[in-house]
Amino acid sequence: INAEYMGSENINREMVSKAIRFIGSDLAKKIDPELMGELGYTIHQLMELAGLSVAQAVNHFAELKYNSIPKEKFRILTICGPGNNGGDGLVAARHLKLFNYKSTVYYPKQTDSDLFRGLVLQCKSMDIPFLDKLPKSDKLAEEFNLIVDGIFGFSFSGEIREPFKSVISEMGKSGLPIASIDIPSGWDVDKGNVHSTFNPEVLISLTIPKLCAQGYKGHHYVGGRFVPESLTKKYNLDIPAYKSGDQYVLLPFEIQLAATITSEHSTCLLYTSPSPRDATLSRMPSSA
Repeated sequence: INAEYMGSENINREMVSKAIRFIGSDLAKKIDPELMGELGYTIHQLMELAGLSVAQAVNHFAELKYNSIPKEKFRILTICGPGNNGGDGLVAARHLKLFNYKSTVYYPKQTDSDLFRGLVLQCKSMDIPFLDKLPKSDKLAEEFNLIVDGIFGFSFSGEIREPFKSVISEMGKSGLPIASIDIPSGWDVDKGNVHSTFNPEVLISLTIPKLCAQGYKGHHYVGGRFVPESLTKKYNLDIPAYKSGDQYVLLPFEIQLAATITSEHSTCLLYTSPSPRDATLSRMPSSA
């Protein structure tokens, strides 16, 4: 087990001995509408909570891996797409600025709505710069320490089109650590990295990990602390236990799971050994 993980206070050690079920695209698309329907949430609330959890997770990762760099000198570029994933990114960029990081945004295809115009205004009111053009990969590596990937979320499918095809390519070639929000951009939510884009060093799964995260071996966080118990029971979700007021949970390396979940049935493979290399697999029923 990586020593830096064992020294972290935000690892959910309870998760080592239980299963995590990964959800597919069909179920992922049902959760937000239910939250914003009879459960009474608004898109503004969900985006704010999700973006805050992303910022907290990025902050934890930076403190864990780059504590020799003062926050005011640690340069974070958040790249935002036109959808809700991009909105989460804009919220995260604002909170990262409040956490004293040097926060910058690249938002090439802006959404013309009150919600997104407000998110942009909030960032600009905090003097967060917006890039007009993304630097080439070598310049990215010179000018920033980390990229937050908020381009595409779980609704993405098909081919990657411009301008994001070039953006994703430059991100990957930069060699910078990338922290992806919910789904690494360009990945298929069920099948993973089908376009061979990049493998993020950090993944912040929102609500619960998606199928594409099976076998992910980077720094895996779960955020989006807003799902009520009624919804977890309805869909048999395994929401990790958050610590105190934290909006994120860091999953330990011991958990390398394969799982399938639908709204009716789920199957989960759980490593029962503390080391994935020497692990034995036990199949757990959906009622586990």
